[in-house]
Amino acid sequence: MPDQSKLITVPAGKLGIIAMKSSEKLGAKVDEYLVKWRNEREHLSTEHIMFNGYSRDTFLIKSCCPRFASGEAKGTISDSVRGSDLYILSDVTNTSIEYNLGGRMVPMTPDEHYADIKRVIAASAGKAHRINIIMPFLYESRQHKRTSRESLDCALALQEIVSMGVSNIITFDAHDPRVQNAIPTIGFENLMPTYQFIKCLLKSTADLTLDNEHMMVISPDEGAMHRAIYFANHFGVDVGMFYKRRDYSKVINGKNPIVAHEFLGDSVEGKDVIIIDDMIASGESMLDVCRQLKERHANRVFCIATFGLFTAGLDVFDKAYEEGIFDKVISTNVCYQNPDLFNKEWYSSADLSKYIAIIIDHLNHDSSISDLLDPTIRIQSRINEYKEKHTISDNFDRPSLA
Repeated sequence: MPDQSKLITVPAGKLGIIAMKSSEKLGAKVDEYLVKWRNEREHLSTEHIMFNGYSRDTFLIKSCCPRFASGEAKGTISDSVRGSDLYILSDVTNTSIEYNLGGRMVPMTPDEHYADIKRVIAASAGKAHRINIIMPFLYESRQHKRTSRESLDCALALQEIVSMGVSNIITFDAHDPRVQNAIPTIGFENLMPTYQFIKCLLKSTADLTLDNEHMMVISPDEGAMHRAIYFANHFGVDVGMFYKRRDYSKVINGKNPIVAHEFLGDSVEGKDVIIIDDMIASGESMLDVCRQLKERHANRVFCIATFGLFTAGLDVFDKAYEEGIFDKVISTNVCYQNPDLFNKEWYSSADLSKYIAIIIDHLNHDSSISDLLDPTIRIQSRINEYKEKHTISDNFDRPSLA
């Protein structure tokens, strides 16, 4: 991690984190890191008035969005946010949260999570010094371009929260980062979890051979090609790609159904294969790619995706794993993870809480995050460590505290 001695500037404001109910677990882990680091950071003049409240027992601010039986809601903040540099953390994909609607318990949808973000922004309006949104899964990011007479939901949402006073938006692996063109004068950080993925893969798999003869990286479609190329370049291996042949005469579940996956690339026979994408929704497309790779006599198949939504449940993956279709799935903890996932032999989780905490720490000091956005040195160090030991250490990336 970059040298923390850079954090010698005066904070932009007293740090405050609002972890929405959808991100309470992630928010608690982020807070734990920040509390620890700031209590250990001895070089700052914490007695200076500008550093008042710099070290605290928690940076979490109490808030809630209670709902009426009609489905209406309001946002409330229980702690003071006056003068705070406020970070609102929310997982808009978390469907595990339910509320009472006319006597029925119904799950919250992305629309309702997004509405609650706006409610909390409104509750802090005029009081917080600066408002930052950390939305790992960018709301409506799959509706990022217009192909017919249809709405541009992601662009509209970004413009709406900016109009409410938001200064920075931090997201992960946006479906198409060009959507930030809708708000060209506002801070927009699209973070990639490549380092955390590679660390998780190397930590959980002891017998990988990291060379072009034994490994290959696959993009499941043309949209994920840039991710696959970046991933493959670090390992020094080839890239292959599937493209989706769709039936554009039909729309099923909001999208044109896939007729077939066609493969472009060299032979995968006998090679370990990594499939990299931004999300696993139902898993239908990912598992179809896995099957085709196995039909081409690939050795092991590893599925990596930033957001493991598993909208069709886990049974389809259990069945595919039993059939030998794939060997491992890795996703992150920035979106809701079904507790049953952690009992699955085929699943590993890449933890991004430390990364988020470091980003918040730097932004609160108005310090550069360029080194954090480019993890090349850290990735190569991990790969070299693995080649020597066939494992990696746990505490390699602990940030130094000057």
